[in-house]
Amino acid sequence: MQKNSKKGQQGEKPEAQHKKERKKERKKETTMTIIMGGGVEEEGEDDFVPTVSLTLYETDFDQFVNKLGEAYEKYGFVILENHGVAQTDIERAFRLSKSFFEDLSQEEKEKYHLPGKGGARGFTAFGRETAKGATKSDLKEFWHQGRDLPTKGHKFEKFMPPNVEVNEIEGFTESAKHIFYSLDELGNRVLQALAVYLKQDRHLFDDKIDEGNSILRIIHYPPIAEESAGHVRAGAHEDINLITLLLGADEGGLQILRKDGKWLDVNPAPGCVTCNIGDMLQRLTNHVLPSTTHRVVNPPKERAHIPRFSMPYFLHPNPDYVIDTLESCVSEDRPNRYPEPISSDDYLQERLKEIKLK
Repeated sequence: MQKNSKKGQQGEKPEAQHKKERKKERKKETTMTIIMGGGVEEEGEDDFVPTVSLTLYETDFDQFVNKLGEAYEKYGFVILENHGVAQTDIERAFRLSKSFFEDLSQEEKEKYHLPGKGGARGFTAFGRETAKGATKSDLKEFWHQGRDLPTKGHKFEKFMPPNVEVNEIEGFTESAKHIFYSLDELGNRVLQALAVYLKQDRHLFDDKIDEGNSILRIIHYPPIAEESAGHVRAGAHEDINLITLLLGADEGGLQILRKDGKWLDVNPAPGCVTCNIGDMLQRLTNHVLPSTTHRVVNPPKERAHIPRFSMPYFLHPNPDYVIDTLESCVSEDRPNRYPEPISSDDYLQERLKEIKLK
């Protein structure tokens, strides 16, 4: 028996062995889980991003509100499970995205680039985006899927260009659209809970995000080349929007910056959604909900040849929404950091220039 077991281990393919190792890492690292009964299970001494189940949204909304809010105040990040986005749909989206980035030639992909749009729709090539304050570009290329406006001549047409249809990969556009609206619905539930946590009406955000300038970004991080010294897959940054909902792939690399200055690995279980606070919500809440710095680090040398795929959904408010600090987030001990309101689109345009997409 022992001999056969040993032989089986030696015969495993590297990828299979890596998946086993990643599973062990996740089991070890996701050691603080918010559970339905309201307790916190601590299985280790280390500090980890909490996991919250969306079943609480239906069964115990107050509990969902408290656990979500507490996690965000501490980390700015949370991992969501039982979120309602079907695993089969997630896997299909990643499969079709892999086909787009790896099967199409650079020339075929470039025809989906829209000059002068700040990368708002379609394809953005490798090495174009740079993290705020960084001098070297990120090692990624990506696709942007946005909201379809209901009518021609819509008041937000100047902010939200039409989506781009991919012809070569059957099902790509349909799949991207499905994931976009699935995460849009999930984001609305998260924001309802956060509104209550902030002592606001549960539906505070409903009519402020229903035509939001949100983006599904499908990212391909290619294998790391030797000439890429000094570049990283995604430099340390904060997100621009209200919240980000991330579908991650099997390759790790995501890290968040803790308050003590240490980097913390984030390795959610397969199928989970990682959700973080963006700068717009941080500004609106006067930093009650922090927008946490995060990055995607390069893999170890032995895995540098393996690409990485991920799908963040950047949930934005409607373009005409004015970000004005909530009164419930201002006090004598917490004076208003942002006395001057700003429209969400003006804020967005400023930030796109900072990351060199405009």
